[in-house]
Amino acid sequence: MKKLVSLFSCLCLLLSPFASAQRIKDLATVQGVRSNQLVGYGLVVGLPGTGEQSPFTEQSFRTMLSNFGIMMANGLKPKIKNVAAVAVHANLPPFMKPGQKIDVTVSSMGEAKSLNGGTLLQTFLKGLDGEIYAVAQGSLVVSGFGVEGADGSRVINNTPTVGRIPNGGIVERAVVSGFGQNDYLTLNLNYPDFSTAKTLADTINQRLGADPDKGYRIATPIDAASVRVSAPREIGQRVDFMATLENFEFVPADAPARVVINSRTGTIVIGKDVRLLPAAITHGGLTVTISENAEVSQPNALADGDTVVTGQSVIDVNMDDSRMFKFDPGVTLDQLVRAVNEVGAAPGDLMAILEALRQAGALQGQLVVI
Repeated sequence: MKKLVSLFSCLCLLLSPFASAQRIKDLATVQGVRSNQLVGYGLVVGLPGTGEQSPFTEQSFRTMLSNFGIMMANGLKPKIKNVAAVAVHANLPPFMKPGQKIDVTVSSMGEAKSLNGGTLLQTFLKGLDGEIYAVAQGSLVVSGFGVEGADGSRVINNTPTVGRIPNGGIVERAVVSGFGQNDYLTLNLNYPDFSTAKTLADTINQRLGADPDKGYRIATPIDAASVRVSAPREIGQRVDFMATLENFEFVPADAPARVVINSRTGTIVIGKDVRLLPAAITHGGLTVTISENAEVSQPNALADGDTVVTGQSVIDVNMDDSRMFKFDPGVTLDQLVRAVNEVGAAPGDLMAILEALRQAGALQGQLVVI
């Protein structure tokens, strides 16, 4: 119970109503300025017997040798337990130019037990359009390990079949950006909200000397997620303009009243604007424990009988005291937490209480279960 009280106390502090100004660069992104996902297929070699012997690995191995002019007989089956087929993927950040380097992640695709100690051979990384944008190669850094005994027992720490190659990818093609193609820039909010979009546009107009009342507007909100900003067409001036714009500060609107529940970990986060309508809640618990004990019944030495095993059942019923508490209209977060802690509710009980309040229409806010 003390842990539950401590947890909710921390959440109350995190969700305190003191709002602070934030920079535009922390709340929005420029449309068209984004990273791109790259993926490829390759081979990791040099494994200490932790690779795999699969048909597609053998086919890839033969293809690799043929690229170097080495042809294997059709009936010859190579032993390649030090080779593993892998998927290679990376994110290509915006404005990356040929010759710059990016990090890549390598993941086993077959039955390889570990990639520790392996080296990725040259692998082409392609984009969604099928074009090659980077080439990856290098030694893997694997944080996990696995140990297996002769009887099949195995101990695994972290994930030994996934590794990374820092700066292992070299960019070969730049992605065309839409940063300087129009007479305006579009700022997309990370969390769409009509009030935040309007405040963002008003802040830009005010800081840049625009007067929307007289028809002179630099920033115009398009919807809850986007604000269109007129910008210089010349690319150098546009960079200067964006460098100034992204550092403007404003106070975003409060988030919607929301309760988020992680059903796997029992974590519950309640927004500060959550309110309750009049409601009465009863809380109680019934615990039934059934245990089976085996007893051996053995006859005397001279008796003509058999040794038998009999079972004895023990049933224990424990019912906690039921308690009821009442919420008045407009109950705040602090009052809700205090009432729940007073009745001794565990995180699982609180989930059931919140769901019951939602079903009864007494919860003013969204209930999100993840």
